[in-house]
Amino acid sequence: MQNKFGFILVNPQLGENIGACARAIKNFGFSNLNIVAPRDPWPNTKARMTSVGAYNIIQKAKIYKNVSDAVKNFDLVFASTARKRDINKKHISIVNFVKLLSKYKKSNIGIMFGPEASGLSNHDLSLSNFIIQIPTSSKLTSLNLSHAVIVICYEIYKSLNFTKFKKEKLLTKLTSKSSIKNLIKFLEKMLDHKKFFKPPEKKKSMILNISNIFGRLELSDKEIRILFSIFSSLNKKDRV
Repeated sequence: MQNKFGFILVNPQLGENIGACARAIKNFGFSNLNIVAPRDPWPNTKARMTSVGAYNIIQKAKIYKNVSDAVKNFDLVFASTARKRDINKKHISIVNFVKLLSKYKKSNIGIMFGPEASGLSNHDLSLSNFIIQIPTSSKLTSLNLSHAVIVICYEIYKSLNFTKFKKEKLLTKLTSKSSIKNLIKFLEKMLDHKKFFKPPEKKKSMILNISNIFGRLELSDKEIRILFSIFSSLNKKDRV
């Protein structure tokens, strides 16, 4: 990654949330966790327990006494807040946040998150360059600390790994059109045997509809074989 990212948790109250934040950070390939004056003693057992596979992030986390020290090594600092503040600071959307990441490719970037109960103070916000607002329903605007962190991590990761999101990958190879055509012919033959097409003059349109159904599906060779087997078994006479 050209950008160097650090995540700053200001006065976090719950060790569980710190651990969940560490896990979110590692999920998306980051490792720089900075904690400002956590409420509970550090190291914290609950943080370790909820970090799961990201305990190394907890072990390496830097602890600061104040926000000024925590942000001093970053070139650019973004502050995440749930509500718009009446301060002279530019509020930006997630979209514009991603655009700025592209603009400042070689910068050390810090993203700051406030305590669970109150969020960042105006003093904390004054130390940032921009304020990010994660769009939410107006019925409940505040996010859990770790949820806010994972949303931002995802957006950064997506911007840095755009090709991974450009197209979907199929887990299995699709069957050929000829195999689908053979399946439809097989089905048609069985339906003829069962005198399904009534009245006969509607057979052509009914076959067309059946073809459209199977044409929309993304079937694999294995699935085609299963359908052949199902249709064949339905056509067998029951033994008395």
